[in-house]
Amino acid sequence: SWMKFHKRGQCGMEISEALPNIAGLADDLCLVRSMHTYHNNHLEGWMILSTGKIFQGRPSFGSWISYGLGTDNDSLPAFAVLRDPAGYNPGPYMWAAGWLPPLYGGTEFYAEGTPILNLRSAKDQVPGVQRNNLAYLETLNRLHQQNHPNDVRLVTRMVNYELAARMQVNAMKISGTADEPAYIHKLYGLDNLQTRPYGLRCLMARKLVESGVRFVSVFPQEEHTWDSHQNFNDALPMAGATDLPAAGLVRDLKARGLLDETIVVWAGEFGRLPISQGSKGRDHNRNAASCLIAGGGFKPGYIHGETDSLGYKAVENRVSVSDLHATLLHQL
Repeated sequence: SWMKFHKRGQCGMEISEALPNIAGLADDLCLVRSMHTYHNNHLEGWMILSTGKIFQGRPSFGSWISYGLGTDNDSLPAFAVLRDPAGYNPGPYMWAAGWLPPLYGGTEFYAEGTPILNLRSAKDQVPGVQRNNLAYLETLNRLHQQNHPNDVRLVTRMVNYELAARMQVNAMKISGTADEPAYIHKLYGLDNLQTRPYGLRCLMARKLVESGVRFVSVFPQEEHTWDSHQNFNDALPMAGATDLPAAGLVRDLKARGLLDETIVVWAGEFGRLPISQGSKGRDHNRNAASCLIAGGGFKPGYIHGETDSLGYKAVENRVSVSDLHATLLHQL
């Protein structure tokens, strides 16, 4: 069955009934209906959304933010990435530092189990041994640096060893859900198998932001997709998995007084065509897409731009990905 749109909130923002929890936040959201991008393929679309350009090798948006603003917690990286542990199509270039120093690339966190792989030693060590090893390693690296003074990879490695040592204590504090009350579990959908994976990542995103991490990327599950070539309803599992946790994140940030200084962006790499592909599917559409933004000084309950009457092309107050990036950079 096809999903219907209804006017929601005092602002009358039209949102599909496939997203009931997001719809309940209409008066807290800024809806950009006039997004457009420069390419119709996934790979290029992901690259544009992440870096502003089609080709790999440029710094990702999160890398620019961590480079420009640093972190408020010297025991955690400035840029964190939360993805499906089974893997997700876009790949590491979505959080790569490009030609910025490698220090500003994204660090992968996991919402279940060990938050960061290889963070702890495989075997228990006598107190003080690790610190002695790190001190000796730094001495060797400093000697090596004298012969390679301009190698930013070596500098990054030295900084990362020290950061990793501090993270062994602090990273464990933000993992797990045992310290979270029951209403938080419900708010993020942790009590439901459909919403739990994305919900855990959204909850960890809040914890990271609360701990001073500057930029967090949250990716959905590998098996879910908006890519409805065969049947437009194929996107409904993605909606069901992400709607409640995404809304929960916004509500939680707002309740904690963090939303005014945090920007939440919910977007894909392009939109869908208004005409059928085959009989029930929809192909990619670079000419029109929607983007939801909350917090960070963006006007709540506001609808920006519109498409033509068919929904094929953005025609009023058009917003390119570069426009979006520039606006986000300005606010941050």
